[in-house]
Amino acid sequence: MDLDVADVLVVAGVWSLALGGVSGWAVAAAFHPSALLARVGVRHPRRVLQLHLDWIIMGCVMVAVGLAAPMTPSWALVLVLAGALVNPLLFAPLMFSQRFYTRRSYLGVSLVSFTALSAGLVVAALSLSGALLS
Repeated sequence: MDLDVADVLVVAGVWSLALGGVSGWAVAAAFHPSALLARVGVRHPRRVLQLHLDWIIMGCVMVAVGLAAPMTPSWALVLVLAGALVNPLLFAPLMFSQRFYTRRSYLGVSLVSFTALSAGLVVAALSLSGALLS
């Protein structure tokens, strides 16, 4: 079977949705009165919720772009894929410490990831619009 980048984007999106679904258990644990996640060092439980929601949101984004705009240039779909995979993970270190916000490496990864996702989505929107208008 020959997969193109749009197919990979859809598969990655479904896996992101699966992670989002399973991470609902972590959200429940994060806000449980027993403070289950605090025992393993989670200091900011809202970040668990943000990670959970972003996995779901990015999963929807990847599936939608992969299915609706497969004519998008492969390089732009790779940008969407990279940004959509990395963006949710940026919440993980923040569960343990807010100090990551001040680290250049964290800020650099965040900037590259958000830029990749934004640029890829704009190219996908332009590609889809061009295909529909032609």
